[in-house]
Amino acid sequence: MIGVGVIGYGYWGPNLVRNFNDVPGSRVVAVSDLRAERLVQARNRYPATKVTEDAREILADSSIDAVVIATPVSTHFNLAMQALHAGKHVLVEKPLAPTSEQCERLIEEAWRCKRVLMVDHTFVYSGAVRKIKELVREGRLGELYYYDSVRVNLGLFQHDVSVLWDLAVHDLAIMDYVLDSRPFEVSAVGMAHVPGQPKDVAYVNCFFDGHLIAHFHVNWLAPVKIRRTLIGGAREMVVYDDLQPSEVVKV
Repeated sequence: MIGVGVIGYGYWGPNLVRNFNDVPGSRVVAVSDLRAERLVQARNRYPATKVTEDAREILADSSIDAVVIATPVSTHFNLAMQALHAGKHVLVEKPLAPTSEQCERLIEEAWRCKRVLMVDHTFVYSGAVRKIKELVREGRLGELYYYDSVRVNLGLFQHDVSVLWDLAVHDLAIMDYVLDSRPFEVSAVGMAHVPGQPKDVAYVNCFFDGHLIAHFHVNWLAPVKIRRTLIGGAREMVVYDDLQPSEVVKV
């Protein structure tokens, strides 16, 4: 039985606690959050789970093998590094850290400590995305021409990361998983429409060897919610619509 500690019981934390309690072989030992009212909610729903406002109690608990970090991005690096130093395996909500330098330091520390360090890129574990990878790997689509993704909604604004870090990271993770090649050039442009807040609309282009080009459109200000990816090949094309109740993947 793997003991799990969850740091952060805000927007996504309740989903993490529920799922780790439901998965055979794991149980949530403790939950930490700085807000007392969130801990009351956790205690009411999971009476057997310890709650605390001090994340250090989770790191010091010998019955906890793995720590899940679902806190603001600005805190990810310090909390993850402390968890690794405490001998815990670590799962961090995306993005792993605010800078690539901090990400590299965490990866190096995980190797040194011989501990698992993961980022919560949930879509690469879905049946739909794994099926798309299978189609690409088998050559069903033929030579790939384009990868086009739209992830927009009138949604939850983040205050410490841009729409690129909040939404586009999902699509980049999916693309990295599905394709066998990496882009040699990337361009990105975005705009902030709320003063003092991160960029809320952005467009990303990725260029590959050969004829393949990828485009990502992410937006917090759209009047509709769209989660759609098109992959075009010389022989067949894929439509991946994550919001469809059936036929999520069409060829």
